[in-house]
Amino acid sequence: MRFIVTAELGRLVTWLRILGFDTVLEKDSAAVVLQSLREDRIILTRDSKMSRFSGTRMIRVSSDFVEKQLEQIIRELDINIDRRSLFSRCVLCNEILESVEKISVKGSVPEYVFDTQDSFMKCLKCDKVYWRGTHWMLVNQFLDNLVGLPAERAHRPDGEQPKNSP
Repeated sequence: MRFIVTAELGRLVTWLRILGFDTVLEKDSAAVVLQSLREDRIILTRDSKMSRFSGTRMIRVSSDFVEKQLEQIIRELDINIDRRSLFSRCVLCNEILESVEKISVKGSVPEYVFDTQDSFMKCLKCDKVYWRGTHWMLVNQFLDNLVGLPAERAHRPDGEQPKNSP
């Protein structure tokens, strides 16, 4: 599933990329419809004027809060979140991350991180380096706590059940 998101939903872009979805941010609302059709992307917007365009797949996001925005999108599109896809895309430029050798990131990450982590991913476009730090746990907790996320959609590949599951 691919998305194009209008400018007022910048935080949502980051979260969709964290979840592994190909998501672009388009600040020029005039270009959104053409780009969505050309690239087969679902438009996510808060702009009520966008609904006048027909022939596009579009969700008018109703909430100001990213948690509720994600719940709405997951529910309306019947999305299953694959936690193995978490952090598979660069949150800055949307490129797919590549595994890199630990030695190749020496000097690019804090010394403590280099000493304590063994696995690193890198965006080959912007050179941002990622590792499985505390943010990984925080994102999983965030997903576990999404009120609108049914238990079957919250299944974790490591076999651990979400805290809100029976």
